[in-house]
Amino acid sequence: MFSAPADMAHGGADEPPSQSLDGGGQSPEDRSLLLQSLAIRELMDTEVSYLHTLQLCASDIRSRLQQLPQGELDVLFSNIDEIVQVSSRFLHGLQETASKEEEQAHLIGNLFLEFQEDFEQVYKVYCASYDQALLLLEAYRKEPEQQREIQSVIQAVLPQAGPSGLGFVLVIPLQRITKYPLLLQKILENTLPDATAYPVLQRATSALQDVNANINEYKMRKEVASKYTKVGQLTLRERLARINTHTLSKKTTRLSQMLKQEAGLVPRAEDKEFDDLEERFQWVSLCVTELKSNVTTYLDNLEAFLRFRPHECDLDIPSGPAVQYCSLAGDLQREAFLEFKRRLEGLVWRPLCSLAKALVGPQNLIKKRLDKLLDFERLEEKLLDVGSVTYEEEAARHTYQALNSLLVAELPQFNRLVMQWLSQILCTFVALQRDLAKQVLQRAEGGIAQLPHHHISEPAFRKLVEDTLGQTSSQLRSFQENFEKVLPPPASQPLLPGSERQVQALLSKYGPGKLYQVTSNISGAGTLDLTLPRGQVVALLQNKDIKGHSNRWLVDTGGHRGYVPAGKLQLYHAVPNEEFRGQAGLRQSSHHLAAEPVPTPAPSVPAVTQVVAAYPFVARSTHEVSLQPGQPVTILEAHDKKGNPEWSLVEVNGQRGYVPSGFLARVPSPAPWGWTLPS
Repeated sequence: MFSAPADMAHGGADEPPSQSLDGGGQSPEDRSLLLQSLAIRELMDTEVSYLHTLQLCASDIRSRLQQLPQGELDVLFSNIDEIVQVSSRFLHGLQETASKEEEQAHLIGNLFLEFQEDFEQVYKVYCASYDQALLLLEAYRKEPEQQREIQSVIQAVLPQAGPSGLGFVLVIPLQRITKYPLLLQKILENTLPDATAYPVLQRATSALQDVNANINEYKMRKEVASKYTKVGQLTLRERLARINTHTLSKKTTRLSQMLKQEAGLVPRAEDKEFDDLEERFQWVSLCVTELKSNVTTYLDNLEAFLRFRPHECDLDIPSGPAVQYCSLAGDLQREAFLEFKRRLEGLVWRPLCSLAKALVGPQNLIKKRLDKLLDFERLEEKLLDVGSVTYEEEAARHTYQALNSLLVAELPQFNRLVMQWLSQILCTFVALQRDLAKQVLQRAEGGIAQLPHHHISEPAFRKLVEDTLGQTSSQLRSFQENFEKVLPPPASQPLLPGSERQVQALLSKYGPGKLYQVTSNISGAGTLDLTLPRGQVVALLQNKDIKGHSNRWLVDTGGHRGYVPAGKLQLYHAVPNEEFRGQAGLRQSSHHLAAEPVPTPAPSVPAVTQVVAAYPFVARSTHEVSLQPGQPVTILEAHDKKGNPEWSLVEVNGQRGYVPSGFLARVPSPAPWGWTLPS
């Protein structure tokens, strides 16, 4: 049991003035009543002095120490305000018993029984944080100037504290809760056994002894929890530094015990109460993890949405609903959506992260409980076989019992608080969504009235949207069908400039079924390995190497033979380019026809053609340009400088360069589309 320093045993309360017990011819009964009266007087007087000191701590002393950080003040004074409230109610009850002197002892016993739970609840919190307060006091002693400031405050408010200073003040609640059983015992000793108050005082004395025992047990549990929670926060280097022969021996013994249980050689201990609480905790943890993952995805999507700003593009629509849409969308992007994101991060995301962090401590304790349970079960077997355990083994048993008791006592409340926290986060998220919808409607109210369909009833508007979407969908399908008709086979890569003759030679020698194209650059590592660029066409000679491995193929490039990875080859399909050859011939013919009547030479200005990119293409040199699927492309020349139609000179986003001709396609002309309003 925790105890106060001896020199402070009576510092928190003044002893009552002694009265003469020399009663001459007093009977033993009268003497007992007199001693009982003095014991009750001591209880009441010291309670008055104790409450006065508490109030000085909670108000004057704490307010004069505001130069200390708020976090340190919270540790030093803990829940002293709650102790003041409980002690005030208790003193009021004591003073009310004074009017009934004959029943006073009986009433005092009942009063202690009534306050038993309140005393335990407030004092166990204070006592559990007392060790942290002592660490702060030790740190203050190492700072002489700060220590002098604190000491001057204590001396001004509580001169009787003496040199002990703040330590004297903080230990007073511990002294008081440990003194209650002694004061009750003193009243009980001077109460006749046949008095009606005797059994009540017995129960009260036992109850206050239990309160102190429970406080000690709670304090020990908190120390164990703090120890193992701290271990969970160690770095990998710190954990490795803790490994020694003792820890290895413990882990080996636990593994052996677990294997025995799995094999059915020893029974596994079952704790239905804890198992149910752990299952509930794991379910709550899963809810928090899933919600955090969903909110993360939501924030990512919101960020992507805010980056997409179609209203800033040139829609080439000078007036009408599009202008109103751009104005509204810009307004929402600049204000409403950004404010929504800020509130979402502050009111939902950060509390959710804090909640997830709060789950780590209990998770570490649950894992540590399993280790300690294996130790406990082994020691229980030893107790049955041998009848005794060592001091260290007994401490290990108590550690498990303390850890298990702590989890069983606090997991229900923790689970309940987490669910409340989670519910509040979800309610906040819903409220933010409603606020956003309300803001959007308010901002759009003026613009909606100007839209051409604002007068349409809701059923008619739904019909309008369905018809328009159906029409647009049909147009998209038609566009896709026409688009696919002009697409080249997707399997082929662009040929390297000047490689047509080599491909024709391989084709005539091996046939189309043996030709393969390199899908990515190959760097030969061995003597027989080839180094080939992407797009090179080769002929397959053998689909395995000399060791019979099918992941390396023997190929012919038309000049060299060697091995290449099979995974970087795909069957080659020749890409027809008659269309672009025709375009090139047409341009050249029109150029010559137009140049005939001109007497002086003029520079060649080729006709241009608008197409789109059918496939992505990444430029490999400064002479090429990159393409994205669907990107508008202007063909300047449908061949390269050598007249090869496999490559075309194009202009993309103001940049000129060569691209594979097979990667381009004509754009089909869809029928006109748009909104159709009912007349």
